[in-house]
Amino acid sequence: MESLDQIWRDYHNGLLSFIRRRVGAADLAEDILQDVFVKAHSRLDTLADADRIQGWLYQIARNTIIDYHRTRKSAEPLPDEMAEPPEHNNDEEWRELGKCVVPMIETLPEGYREALLLSEIDGLPLKEVADRLNLSLPGAKSRVQRGRERLKKAFLTCCHVKFDSRGKPIDWWPKEGCARISC
Repeated sequence: MESLDQIWRDYHNGLLSFIRRRVGAADLAEDILQDVFVKAHSRLDTLADADRIQGWLYQIARNTIIDYHRTRKSAEPLPDEMAEPPEHNNDEEWRELGKCVVPMIETLPEGYREALLLSEIDGLPLKEVADRLNLSLPGAKSRVQRGRERLKKAFLTCCHVKFDSRGKPIDWWPKEGCARISC
């Protein structure tokens, strides 16, 4: 087994380039690289096959980068464009589409219907949705997410929706003969 100093000399530049491509800033990449080597040093005894050290180091680097992005995501404030209400909230078309949401939710299977009504219409926090539906918090999150996907498919089945370059809906009109829209 190589010494940690030798591992540092052999893999420092390659790992630093790998990390920098994924985080951008050079100083941040250096910090993450230091974390990678600290983790490698503390877990060196878990490496079963010394011939696989390169893959093992890069896996530690991948996981450290993922951890960095996770902690950064939860600590960053919401971008301004996401914190603002939708641009079209006063347009008659969007109010009309809003009237269709509850009837469309009502067409979903019971579990998804209840979860979406509680979270999206009543505005309850997911913890309370979980309590009311006797689900775990991850179960409630999953139920709401899947309900949203089903609702989206229902709308796309019955409506033509036009999106802008960022994926935001900018226009809609009902498809001819769709019985699901009763608004």
